[in-house]
Amino acid sequence: MKTYGNIYLIAATSVIGGGLFGFDISSMSAIISTQPYKCQFNQQGNNPVTGQCMGPDDVVQGGIVASMPGGSWLGALISGFLSDRFGRKTTIQIGAIIWIIGSILVCASQNIPMLIVGRIINGLSVGICSAQVPVYISELSPPSQRGRFIGMQQWAITWGIAIMFFICYGCSFINGAAAFRLPWGLQMLPAVLLFFGLIVLPESPRWLAKHDRWEQAKDVLVLVHGRGDPHSQLVAREMAEIKEAVDFERQNADVSYFELFKPRMINRTHIGIFTQIWSQLTGMNVMMYYISYIFTMTGSGDDVLLPSGIQFIINVVMTVPALIWLDRWGRRPTLLVGAFFMCLWLCINAGLFGAYSRPATPEDGFSTAAISMVITGRPATAVIASTYLFVASYAPTWGPVSWTYPAELYPLRVRGKAVALATSANWAFNFALAYFVPPSFASITWKTYVLFAVFCFCMFWHTFFMFPETANKTLEDVAALFEDNGPGSIKHIGIPAWKTHNDRSILRIERNLASSEEKIGIEHSPSDKI
Repeated sequence: MKTYGNIYLIAATSVIGGGLFGFDISSMSAIISTQPYKCQFNQQGNNPVTGQCMGPDDVVQGGIVASMPGGSWLGALISGFLSDRFGRKTTIQIGAIIWIIGSILVCASQNIPMLIVGRIINGLSVGICSAQVPVYISELSPPSQRGRFIGMQQWAITWGIAIMFFICYGCSFINGAAAFRLPWGLQMLPAVLLFFGLIVLPESPRWLAKHDRWEQAKDVLVLVHGRGDPHSQLVAREMAEIKEAVDFERQNADVSYFELFKPRMINRTHIGIFTQIWSQLTGMNVMMYYISYIFTMTGSGDDVLLPSGIQFIINVVMTVPALIWLDRWGRRPTLLVGAFFMCLWLCINAGLFGAYSRPATPEDGFSTAAISMVITGRPATAVIASTYLFVASYAPTWGPVSWTYPAELYPLRVRGKAVALATSANWAFNFALAYFVPPSFASITWKTYVLFAVFCFCMFWHTFFMFPETANKTLEDVAALFEDNGPGSIKHIGIPAWKTHNDRSILRIERNLASSEEKIGIEHSPSDKI
């Protein structure tokens, strides 16, 4: 069967795995406020004022939403073993099959327990794909474009959110359970496309080399990076670095998760984990899951789906600049700018709700205690605008970089398990926040925004002091940043983060414009023994 090596095709197909996460977000956020959903899972009975179904209470609804990231946490952890054993591509295909099974259960769910079980299985799939798609793309991408292609995962998530949201919006005009069952059934289709699309794509050359399939590894590099030229300088350089990295790996014992917590690895392990933790503590996914609650507080009435949809469109559009310029901007400046502006918009929302809102009353007819405030007039408009600006700040910064950055940090022998561990931290905090936010809005109201603003303040300084620049470096060169035996390095940390820079000289090698001295360096460059 013919194998296609176009890196754009490889990335566009594999990031459908990220799109599954986006589909899941909208399949909840667009549906939890609708009457067919509330009546099907009507735990609280009918509202005595309006007579409408009230649906699950805020704690149970938090549990329903959190069940998917709970499954994703487990899926991310086991993905490292699957990836090392079966390959990056095959592992993603396994995730696609699991998604189809979970979607069937969710679509057919008759009660809350069945819905939760289906969402947990869906979560297993999302955890596997979200952990291994960045690894797969990072090991196939040219260094100068790696950020763009891994960042496409976040773009796929935003597209998944937007597409499913508007499918749900259209289905909201259907009477009866079909209003939510139809979208939950349609979300199987991307997984089918992902599974069959991967069949004609190559396996990771670094995984092939690790399993002594050297000819296949070189063929993949020639196909993807050399554009069919077996004498490409970039192919020669990457093959030399991969060979030396694999040779060094053979001198070490098999890798377990405990390897990631040894002194020489602990710094990059903590950076990868906190990249994912901070991306959750920005509050962005909370905005996505419970956006209908927030817009209900602003007096948007029952028709909150359309203004919520604007947020998802902003998310899609504002991710594009990162895909174009992320490798030029670098990782560090992008993360710092994003943390600053998200902190600003969260503080503004907290101030607006704190100064101008009033507590919700039974007369307001809200279906959940999580809709705990009412704000109207110009302050309400400002809240909506600030929410949109928050999304516009997250989309080109922490959104794509949180997937790009961890996949770049680790040497080959631990990359699969390390990225799996980092991604599992994402899902653990996603689970906790999805469960925590409804009770939080019910109990501490606008101070929920203050809490997330403090997180953004902390992540700014943590990034500044601890997160090194990885853009436009080969994966083996990135590993060298953490070596602590060079000039100016710090024990167990490596080169101080604020001293690292975005060097785009790799572009000359990729374009076969290297000088004779550089060519000699390619043939004899020392590998980073890590």
